[in-house]
Amino acid sequence: MGGQVLALLIKELLAVLRDAKSRIVLIAPPLIQLLVFGYAATFDLNHVPVAIYDQDPSAASRDLVARFLGAPTFRLVAMLHSDRRIDALIDSRQVALVLVIDRRFTRDLLTGRPAPVQAIVDGRNSNTALLIEGYANAILTDFSLGWGAAHGQRAPPAVLDLRARYNPTLSSRWFIVPGIVALLTQVVTLLVVGLTVARERETGTFDQLLVTPMGPVAILLGKGLPGLLIGVFEASIIIAAAVWWFDVPLRGGLVPLYLGLFLFVVACTGIGLMISSLAATQQQALLGAFLFMVPSIILSGFATPIANMPGWVQDLTLLNPMRYFLVIVRGVFLEGSGVDALAGQYWPMGVMGVVTLAAAGWLFRRRVT
Repeated sequence: MGGQVLALLIKELLAVLRDAKSRIVLIAPPLIQLLVFGYAATFDLNHVPVAIYDQDPSAASRDLVARFLGAPTFRLVAMLHSDRRIDALIDSRQVALVLVIDRRFTRDLLTGRPAPVQAIVDGRNSNTALLIEGYANAILTDFSLGWGAAHGQRAPPAVLDLRARYNPTLSSRWFIVPGIVALLTQVVTLLVVGLTVARERETGTFDQLLVTPMGPVAILLGKGLPGLLIGVFEASIIIAAAVWWFDVPLRGGLVPLYLGLFLFVVACTGIGLMISSLAATQQQALLGAFLFMVPSIILSGFATPIANMPGWVQDLTLLNPMRYFLVIVRGVFLEGSGVDALAGQYWPMGVMGVVTLAAAGWLFRRRVT
């Protein structure tokens, strides 16, 4: 059976690689998506439009304003001389933050009283608003510490000394790009494998395949292995781009990373073969693949923490292989985790791969008979 599977494997790979359109589809879209996701899918804020209403044009207020405008997070849109334009600027989305410095700002600083500074934030996007508040609070805290030290005032009783491990600059790209390895690998593997049997049925060559000496299991293996190889190849390209293009550190070894990658692609191959065995046309196979992919991405922890989901949804994520591979790829990239530390993530994907491949074989034999 090994020779028959190898022959079908070579035939499937040649069918994909000889077609110029297939080669472009397999290589170009994942790289384009990697660049788009890598640059666009970020939680960092840059060049936030801000307006400033300084009612106390003093050295202290100018220092505070300079700290805001010197940060790459904020971009000055308007210097206001009254509060009349504040509502209009926020309503029209021309600014996301209006900084209002009270006229008693310097006097209160000199007398040791709290100096009021108001930050009016556009709250239509609550996520962005919280980030803006965090940046503004950090700048104001730094200003307060600097002012107190320069004027001999007593230091605050407690000061937060923030140190971020694994991602010292808190760059969201370091979190997003490793996740894209899992996302695009799943997309490519599911599409390649999901279309393989459905394409044979649609073109009418599936019946010719059935009259060969190959059994259903050999046909299924020959159809699934090309997708597995292509998935690993695509993932390798994305991993290389993550390291060499986006400068995401790969602190762990390739062995724990590729062990997790192999098990993940096997699980995705089994799911793709199940979809392909059930689909009668390529359109049905595409629809089935996307019906699986969308919830699997949402329930994987790619963008939102699984711990924040309801309990029953967290239980549902245990059936999602992408959930486990995301832990592996981020652990290897950022934490330098090894095989021992990630053992609890490997075996669930292995079980899923065995179960889905067995189910795909049963479905395939049932459709054949």
